[in-house]
Amino acid sequence: MKIIHALCRVFAPLLFLPLSAADAAENMVRDYPAEKIAAHTYVIHGPLGEPSVANQGFMNNPGFVITDNGVVIIDPGSSLEAGRMVLRQVRKLTGKPVTHVLDTHIHGDHWLGNQAILEAYPKAQLMAHPEMIRKAQAGEAEVWTGLMERLTQGYTKGTRAVIPTVAVTENQRFTTGGMTFHILAPENAHSKTDIMIEVVQDAVVFTGDNVLNQRIARLDDGTFKGNIAACDRAIAVKAKRYVPGHGKTADAAMVKNYRDYMATLMAEVQRQYDAGKSDFEMKDAVAAKVSAYKDWSGFNEQLGKHISLAVLEIESM
Repeated sequence: MKIIHALCRVFAPLLFLPLSAADAAENMVRDYPAEKIAAHTYVIHGPLGEPSVANQGFMNNPGFVITDNGVVIIDPGSSLEAGRMVLRQVRKLTGKPVTHVLDTHIHGDHWLGNQAILEAYPKAQLMAHPEMIRKAQAGEAEVWTGLMERLTQGYTKGTRAVIPTVAVTENQRFTTGGMTFHILAPENAHSKTDIMIEVVQDAVVFTGDNVLNQRIARLDDGTFKGNIAACDRAIAVKAKRYVPGHGKTADAAMVKNYRDYMATLMAEVQRQYDAGKSDFEMKDAVAAKVSAYKDWSGFNEQLGKHISLAVLEIESM
């Protein structure tokens, strides 16, 4: 019996430590490289598609700007572990602290990584549109933590919504570490809680989900008219590089391409509506008009909903 007790004392720690390490590794979001797109600006391009077990709930484009005195992060991802992955990429390039986080809109796949940032840098300022903050405080935060957990079959469990506290508004500018950030806040766009961020010195614009590349966005919370106007606003900045909410960074032609999808769809729905067609009756004609986008991620899932939403928008005018 004494021998058994002695063996238990020796081997018991070994029984528990590997399991904990395995659990931790299993929960980590795999690393995605940070791509340098301008002198101070980097983007981690996530995979296309909806949150899932396969992508570990990570599928947006977190960005960060290294300033003279710290790091500004934009959209740190969909979960605690996604945010930690973003920080791992930041630390490969700089030891400077994170000073600010900008969240582009209410959809949690972009901002639930806030938890990881504040965990590591409790003095960081979390910034967003005032309506985003209001909606998150009113219950949308819990809706999104629950949705992410369901879509990933529990992979993001343990993520806590850390809501921004600093509201930013249309045309606001702030400077930190020699870098100026210009806030564009288009009304009634992708989610009605949207900001886009111009990194002035680098001639870069982060569009949030007002623009996507090779993916069709849900528009349940926004309007076509407002989203088209947001694209026009982004193009008017004449930046060199545009970072979409999902998909690869590109130039203004990418923004125009996404704008053309929405404008073409809206115009054809209007034409079919004026001809007396209902949403399901016009689907084939609308699909033909936007067939150039048929291979984009989410096209089949969103097209019918987009037509119905466009009809509702037309009827509300």
